[in-house]
Amino acid sequence: MASDTPPPDEIQVTGMVFFGYHGAKPEEKSLGQRFIVDITVRADLAPAGTSDDLSKTIDYGQIFRVARDVTEGPSLDLIEAVAERICAGVLALSPLAEEVATTVRKPAVPIPGVLTETAVRLVRRRG
Repeated sequence: MASDTPPPDEIQVTGMVFFGYHGAKPEEKSLGQRFIVDITVRADLAPAGTSDDLSKTIDYGQIFRVARDVTEGPSLDLIEAVAERICAGVLALSPLAEEVATTVRKPAVPIPGVLTETAVRLVRRRG
């Protein structure tokens, strides 16, 4: 497979809900709110699939812990920064992770209007 083309195989860990204190407004930093995180990791999963060996894949629990540690960790102003740190953390888990896409959704946005949520989706590749 060419190094500039990520593998088609994916690990998806979706719908993770965490409570954090991220936001540019003072009330977001003091009151906190829910964040919903989805992560997709592209990696060659054929060795894991054929061998049934956990060491040949990326442990879903580790992916979850990265998302939790960042989202429940120190306060950031932007969900873009939350997603960026999650991407970096997931890529650091294993050299098998060639690409990671992280969506961070914020269902309670302090703006004067009606909306379901705001979200950012970042995609980062190894190298």
